[in-house]
Amino acid sequence: MTMAHTQENKYAKSPTIINKKARFNYEVLETVEAGIILLGTEVKSAREGKVSLDEAYIRFIGETPCLVGANIAEYEKASHTTHEPLRRRPLLLHKRESRRLLTRVKEKGLTLVPLKFYFNARGYAKLLVGLARGKALHDKRKSIRDRDMQRDMDRQMRKFR
Repeated sequence: MTMAHTQENKYAKSPTIINKKARFNYEVLETVEAGIILLGTEVKSAREGKVSLDEAYIRFIGETPCLVGANIAEYEKASHTTHEPLRRRPLLLHKRESRRLLTRVKEKGLTLVPLKFYFNARGYAKLLVGLARGKALHDKRKSIRDRDMQRDMDRQMRKFR
């Protein structure tokens, strides 16, 4: 067994945090994978799955996109040096990609929302960012109706198996 293979298995156990509210409240037009700058205690806490993206959003500070409002709980086993749970965390994107997203966000009604937080095969923290447009109330009702119909069809299919 090679060393790289061992590392892949080690990082595959890290949890994936999904922002379920984002796909319900927004229509996602495109997605981009971005790296995220974390402190040591934040990484350890994130590997334990103590991350919340519910109230999080992405804001540009200058030309740098930052994750704002994401809650990464304090690491319990840390000594006196720990991180601030709600601090702004810079995202890592290519400059061209960052500029393209900045111009798209300036368009009317578009925003950047975090969709998923995970660790890739190499052990780096990644954030799946969605360029999205807010849904109207009737669109949300349609999403609920479609989800209920799909659930009912699945139930009927299970009866005939």
